[in-house]
Amino acid sequence: MARLEDITAAEIGERLRLARTATGKKQEEVAEALGISRPTLVAIEKGQRKVRPEELESLSKLYGASVNNLLARDAVHVDLQARFRRLGSEDADARECIALLNRLASASVELERMLGITFAPSYSPEQPILPGGIDRQAEEAALSLRHRLGIGLAPIPDIVSLLENELGIRVFIRGLPSKISGLFAYDPAVGACILLNAKHPWERRAVSAAHECGHFVSTRSAVDVLEEGQEPSSAEERFASAFALSFMMPASALRRRFNSIMETDNKFTPRHLVLLAHAFHVSPEAMCRQLERIELLPKGTYESLRERGFNAAFVHGIIGDPAPAPRQLPVPPKLAQLASSAYRRGLVSEGQLARMLSLDRVEVREVLDIFGGETDEIQIPLG
Repeated sequence: MARLEDITAAEIGERLRLARTATGKKQEEVAEALGISRPTLVAIEKGQRKVRPEELESLSKLYGASVNNLLARDAVHVDLQARFRRLGSEDADARECIALLNRLASASVELERMLGITFAPSYSPEQPILPGGIDRQAEEAALSLRHRLGIGLAPIPDIVSLLENELGIRVFIRGLPSKISGLFAYDPAVGACILLNAKHPWERRAVSAAHECGHFVSTRSAVDVLEEGQEPSSAEERFASAFALSFMMPASALRRRFNSIMETDNKFTPRHLVLLAHAFHVSPEAMCRQLERIELLPKGTYESLRERGFNAAFVHGIIGDPAPAPRQLPVPPKLAQLASSAYRRGLVSEGQLARMLSLDRVEVREVLDIFGGETDEIQIPLG
């Protein structure tokens, strides 16, 4: 086990600061719990006063981190919060979500290091937003990415797997406050990270994921907190919003299907809208917004439909109960595999995984059961 005397006051202070911010706790709250003044805690975090062993023990319990992890030379200490602080003051919900993303990213990197896995995705260069039409640039960027991924103009049934497996983006899905749809952050040591709201319907999460992918494509060094009903004001947000619609629903593919409907039925009805949205794995609202954007429907069509009673019950009456979705795991498959592999090898305990992944023991056991956490797992012979 590492020793406190083997690490400098500045280094342990910085690690304690990162551990505190990862939990979303304020200095005043921690100082009070520890029985010291806030200036003393500030001095510890700045390395001006070395933390005492008994204080370190108390802080480790307060932050849900082991003393050994705080002192270990190869421990992972990620600070995505510093990037989000550039956005200015966030509300409590946003701060909590940012802290959660930081913890999950840290856990993902730490599990990879335990297993000797080198995470080195080959990201394509950013596509800076240039003067001129942002919608056109976003549409071209979306089509270019589709071409690079080899998916042409086809609907995307599982964008999360596409982002994880083909682009090397770390995607996490957790229950968040309803007003927050997603977050995006990038750090050279961690890679690109996206956090999506598990409380939102899957088709809404798909568009949120595409929105955050738009930030990854164009303004990777910036961060994003996407909130429900948020009007895109900056060029970056307008690009990401237009990219999301174009990536999930390419204009040329929609025009072809729209024209086919008009040739067959000589009209486009709410029923057609629902079926078209279902075919592209998006919500009827997202589909309507895209049809308005590419001028196949008049502006304000969706608001008009809602005023006339277009709602979830109407949608259900057309498509009925969709096929049952796969059971939503508390962590994505890639992270679940890392966790179960580390557990099988005896590198972490259930309790450590619960702290790292911000789960309870029942959720950890569910992940381990599904992904083969037991040491006597049956193996398929190769060759």
